[in-house]
Amino acid sequence: MKIVTIVGARPQIIKAAAISRAVAKNPSIKEVIVHTGQHYDHNMSEVFFRELEIPKPYLNLNVGSGSHASQTARMLEGLEECVLKEKPDWLVVYGDTNSTLAAAIVAVKIETPLAHIEAGLRSGNRKMPEEHNRIITDHCSDLLLAPTETALQNLTHEGLEDRTRLVGDIMVDSLNFVQKSLQNNPIIIEELCKTSEDFVLATIHRAENTGDRSRLNSLIKALSNFDLPVVLPAHPRLVDYCNTFDIELSTGSLIIVPPLSHRELIAAAIASKSVVTDSGGLQKECFLLKIPCSTIRTETEWNETLVDGWNIIVKDLLDLQELSKRPAPKSEQPTPFGNGRTAEKIIDCLCE
Repeated sequence: MKIVTIVGARPQIIKAAAISRAVAKNPSIKEVIVHTGQHYDHNMSEVFFRELEIPKPYLNLNVGSGSHASQTARMLEGLEECVLKEKPDWLVVYGDTNSTLAAAIVAVKIETPLAHIEAGLRSGNRKMPEEHNRIITDHCSDLLLAPTETALQNLTHEGLEDRTRLVGDIMVDSLNFVQKSLQNNPIIIEELCKTSEDFVLATIHRAENTGDRSRLNSLIKALSNFDLPVVLPAHPRLVDYCNTFDIELSTGSLIIVPPLSHRELIAAAIASKSVVTDSGGLQKECFLLKIPCSTIRTETEWNETLVDGWNIIVKDLLDLQELSKRPAPKSEQPTPFGNGRTAEKIIDCLCE
């Protein structure tokens, strides 16, 4: 069996790594990894392949940045040529990026079976490009690999139950791998985060937080007024918009560091007092690591993380500091994301 795996952004590389390691144990499966180049900065892409011990992509389309339309159009051309050449048994996609959407359209147009890992997520916010991408991809897919019961229910409600398998969340597999690597090869947090004090970890990258001058200015001001140092790995999009809007990043409590690799981000999260983020993946990782998370969005596709206040949606930035100070819940945490053997289940589903 041959599968072509499509990745384009760092969260997809992290998820795909767990599948690639499982595939490497099965000589009957050949995997071809194709990188669209949606994330092209070294710290946002290449370092992940090395850290997660998976082969470099067979092909990189190098599409780079651009409008949603131009970026997706370049992906469509490159992916169609690749899939026609490789003739895979499965085209495998992850999550909700433009890379995922482009691959889904290609699969439908040239009648290639499509498997969607992390299917069934819904935030309910139709203004998010990611929400449209994930819905369209789900309805194009031949096999929907749902991470949670909630995702399964969403797909059932949309009439897709026959194509759906509940497999658990692939990020649990990946997080287990990274935690083990950190035990074997620890990271010096003081050097990574530029502080020896207690700190809050923050990440900002989504368009709704970076693309509006007033919103971004208010967010940076709120973080800079924290009592504790706030370590902020500067995503390229954040830096670009701050430059465009003439907003000073290195101010007040903020400690600006370069983008972190996945191992580094997990190490920083574990060392932090709490996390402030707009990242879907980091919300979930904080939940799994039992770290209080404050999400600077109006909603989340990972509603399972909201139980008992492990994750809180921050609607008013004036409340951000106080919410980030809350202690970790004392109640026993549920386990909605599976047991860390999702990659094996997915391989079984593809073979089946």
